[in-house]
Amino acid sequence: MPPAPQPVIRPAPADIPQAVPLVAGQGSLARRMALIAAGWIAVLLLLGGVALDRTLTSLVSRNFDEQLEYMLTAMIASAEIGPDGEVFFYRTLGDQRFLEPNSGLYWQITGDGFEPWPSRSLWDRTLSLRGDHIDNEAHFYDSNQFAGEPLRMAERTVILPGSETRWSFAVASATEDLDDQIARIRAILAWSFAVLGLGLFLMALFQIRYGLSPLRRVRAAIQKLRTTGANRISEPLPEEVQPLVQELNELLEHSERQAEEARTHAGNLAHALKTPLTVVNNAATAHAPDLAETVIREARTMRRHVDHHLARARAVGRRAIGRARTPVCESAEAVRRAVERLYPEVRVDIAGNRQALVAIERQDLDEILGNLIENAAKYGGGSVFVTVDEDPDAPACSIWVEDDGKGIPPEKREEIFVRGARLDTGKPGTGLGLAIVRDVAEIYGGSVELDDSEDLGGLLVKLSLPRAAGAGG
Repeated sequence: MPPAPQPVIRPAPADIPQAVPLVAGQGSLARRMALIAAGWIAVLLLLGGVALDRTLTSLVSRNFDEQLEYMLTAMIASAEIGPDGEVFFYRTLGDQRFLEPNSGLYWQITGDGFEPWPSRSLWDRTLSLRGDHIDNEAHFYDSNQFAGEPLRMAERTVILPGSETRWSFAVASATEDLDDQIARIRAILAWSFAVLGLGLFLMALFQIRYGLSPLRRVRAAIQKLRTTGANRISEPLPEEVQPLVQELNELLEHSERQAEEARTHAGNLAHALKTPLTVVNNAATAHAPDLAETVIREARTMRRHVDHHLARARAVGRRAIGRARTPVCESAEAVRRAVERLYPEVRVDIAGNRQALVAIERQDLDEILGNLIENAAKYGGGSVFVTVDEDPDAPACSIWVEDDGKGIPPEKREEIFVRGARLDTGKPGTGLGLAIVRDVAEIYGGSVELDDSEDLGGLLVKLSLPRAAGAGG
């Protein structure tokens, strides 16, 4: 059976992917890391400073209250009831400030029916106590009853032995010393955390600079590639950067392969065109009588070579853009509709896995299936059967195209893959179909085989294409 006409079926071609423009720079990575580090350091130090300030302030204030409670307990322990029911101390309180006028440390005892008994340090003043309640335990509160002298007061209500009167004992102390202690603590905290934050930020900058140094080495290595003509980065780098270097080396190797393919194709095309051009030139120089027929024949030959190399160049270019994910059945259905319009008497049936995806650009898959299905329709007996991916678990996706024609003898099957080879010269075509199919399939890592169709009796074309990443049955 004659194979491979010129490919004419290209249904619904997908848009040719455009080159991705270079993305504008998004700022310095080191600056981003420095800002993030500075932000986290500021937040953590602020939270830590507030927590530590509250803790230390609470400890100082509690210690201040404990001192007042200690004095209050000493007062109660030293108090007795006199013959007239009044309170007196059987021993002198130890703190000398109770005897110094306006010293900032005061005490006072009050009871119902008795005049308040203040310490000498109060001089001509008295403390205003909160006598509207009973404090069986020491009660602490702040008071501003003396202008310009905030007080911290401890008050407790007791009934002394030998008396029915409830006596209110109070100790008051100016908070100036307490405020000074808290101010000193906060100043120490502020300076300490400022120095700590500066040190942490400088350490973060050093870490960023040291951590990003491999990237500068990668940049230097890439610059060396450009200036010295080296084709690989061989400098040892940290394992976090090594995958980037490996991908870069693979990209360089891929570019070299593409450049070599381009040089090879250019050389092949030049060699293929050289002979027809020589024939035409010789015929024209010799004024051959069949010059017109020679020009037409050799022009067709040159056209075949040009079409073939253009098809390969398009496939290589689209392959270089990236890994595609093309549904096989969508492409096959589009080809079927186009073929049935060209050959109304031919029936094309498609069966198999409807979700099969292959790692090939849609335009190239359309061209491959267009050639195979059109060949089957043109040279078959009217029936074409397409089976998609019978084994979804296989590593590659298989596509079978069968027809009910005369088939191709085994000894002729390899011959028809040669560019321009045609076993049936009675039908129009250039003999590029199967040659382009095999070349494009091999560019993507696939393959094409010919066999006999057991069901239809004609030719069976087994097309194998790489399955798209993540695609399953």
